[in-house]
Formats: sequence, structure tokens, C-alpha cells
Amino acid sequence: MPLTAGPHRTARTSATGILAVLLSLLSPSATAAPHDVSQAHAATLAAMEQAVRQGAPGVLVAAVDSEDRWVATEGVADRVTGRPPSPADHFRVGSITKTFTATLVLQLEAEGQLDIDDTVETWLPGVVRGHGHDGRLITIRQLLNHTSGVYNYLNDPALHQYGPDWLEHMHDTWTPEQLLAVAMSKPPEAEPGERFVYSNTNYLLAALIVERITGDSYEHELRRRITEPLQLRGTTSPGTRETLPRPAGRAYSTAQVQLPLPGVDVTEFNPSAIRAVGEIISTANDLDRFYSALLRGRLLPEAQLREMTTTVSDGTDEHGLGLTRMTTSCGTELWGQRGGGYGIETLSVSTRDTRHRMTMYLNTDALALQGTSARNIADAEFCRPR
Repeated sequence: MPLTAGPHRTARTSATGILAVLLSLLSPSATAAPHDVSQAHAATLAAMEQAVRQGAPGVLVAAVDSEDRWVATEGVADRVTGRPPSPADHFRVGSITKTFTATLVLQLEAEGQLDIDDTVETWLPGVVRGHGHDGRLITIRQLLNHTSGVYNYLNDPALHQYGPDWLEHMHDTWTPEQLLAVAMSKPPEAEPGERFVYSNTNYLLAALIVERITGDSYEHELRRRITEPLQLRGTTSPGTRETLPRPAGRAYSTAQVQLPLPGVDVTEFNPSAIRAVGEIISTANDLDRFYSALLRGRLLPEAQLREMTTTVSDGTDEHGLGLTRMTTSCGTELWGQRGGGYGIETLSVSTRDTRHRMTMYLNTDALALQGTSARNIADAEFCRPR
């Protein structure tokens, strides 16, 4: 069932526009949410309004609580046209992509095609070498839980979203070989297994292992194993395609930290630099369906799901294999993933029993630097009075 619309608030949208948005959400299988459902999410709406006041052009939140399904938006999806965000909008999900990639790897383990304690060298001989990197000492598990210590290629000035050079390179095509050359040109950030150090290089390597074992592209395996079985029709891996499927809003980036809010429009860029680590395009409904299916064991057997939810700490959150366990201010444990960068911030989380779930999207990366908006909205949704 599609998520059902709650109230929409934006001063620049007419009553006719609001009605059109609400009608567009309804399908033969959807029923309008009762008024008390929207009232129950008043704190979430307040947190969304705060995000807009802090500089987000627009915010979309979709939540499921038992049988209640609710969607609300604030602000605008496009600063030029002033149209509000829509639950049908496609957006780049950022590092939520990593949950998809980890799921592919663990499916291969469940099929007996690999062991996540295999070394990287086993499947990618000679690839992880240089300046102290050694794939013979790094396991696939350490790639997936970010304890490999491998240098993060996205820290390079030409690739980093807040670096001085990214705007000049945003339309460049990058091959995996080029990206790995960047990573191997720098020393490791930690010894293998020593501690949690976030690195996008880990998931680029994981995707290459998937391709080495299956003989097919990452994109093919994503479709075959996840998006088609779950009927995630709004979810794609774009390759080098710069545009978003319609409907879609715009994405606004601070790009360089000296730029004032709300930044510049970076909706169209070449996503090859974030292949398998942050490239996926999806919708709120699709992300909700994906995490619900994953946590209910529809994509992985119990043994692999247990491995996925075995965590290491970064001092704030607990990181499993492509999944993060977060704790709200009221002590509620949530499982999911946060994404950010290149004009977006996303969060898709669920209680472990999947009875209460939430997906949110901001069309800016400006607030990700503060690190509070996504958590504030999650706190408001999961800590509200019952």
C-alpha cells in the first residue's frame, strides 16, 4: 500500500496545488489517513519546520506506525518553481546504497559462493596494494563494517563534496580503477581490524567482489536480486546518467564550505564516482519496502542477517554490515542507514520488529555538516507520546 498523505505546509503553494498533491498520493489501494494520525505526528512536523528554518529548501518524511501510514512535506522541492516535495519524487539516497551492496555480498555468502572472512586478496588479487595497503590482511567483513583502514578515495579534493575542486569535476566520469588508484596513493587510515574508520573505498571493493564472483555487473545483480523481486520500480543504479527520473525535485549543495546557504543546484552530476557506495536513486516508498523486507528476513537467511546486525562502535552509533544501529534520545533502537552529500541528506530507519519505520529526505547537504536535522526528526517521530 502506498504511504498516505498527511498535512502539507508551505506558504508558497496554493490550495489548488495542495489538493493536487494529496490526490496524486491516492491509489485504489490507499485510504486517506484519519485526522488523529496527523495529530500524532505533530512533533515530527515541528522538527521538519525547524529544518526548513535552518536552511533546508524542502523536507519529505514518510512514516509507518503499525497500520498507520503517513507522509508530510515542508518547504519546496524546487526553489525556482516553488513546488512542494512529493512522495512520488525520486532522489539520490547517498550511503543508503551501502545497505543494498552489503545485502548482495551476504546473499553470495548464503549461497556458499564466498565467506565474509575471506581476504580481499582472495577475490581481488593484487588490487589492494600500495603505500601500506595489503589486501592479504583485510577481510570482506572488515570492508562491510568499515574496519579495514583503507583510505577513503572520496577525501580527494576532486571528489569530496565539500572540497575546493568538486564543482569543476562534477561531470567527470570515473572508473573503479581510477578511484582505487586514488585510494592506493595514500597510506591507510588505520590497521585492518583496529577501529572503525568510514571509507567509501570499502564498498567499491565489495561491489567489485560481487562482480568477480557472479561474472555480471553490480547493476545487473542489484536488479536481479533486490529491486525486481521486491518490485522497487522507482529504484535504479544510474551508472553515468546525470539526470533523475521524473518526478524529482532539485538538490542544493554548499559544495564548498565558504558558500552561503542554501548553496548551489547540483541536481545533475555524473555519479560514477559513487558507484555502489552512494549512487542509488529511489523513492520513499521503495526505501520503506526495502528495509522492511530486509529486517523481516525476506532478503537474507537468519545467519546472514545476524552477521549484518553484529556491530562495531564509532563512539556514537553502532555499525553492522551496511546497517547502522542508532539510539534515539528516548532510548529507542533503530536500524537503517543515513545518506548524505552532493545536495541531499537521507535517513531510512526502523525498529527491529519493523512495526515503526521512517524515511526522510532533505534536498540539501547543508545541514549534514551540523549533523542534527536527521536525528532531530527521528527523535520527534520515535519519541512522541503513544
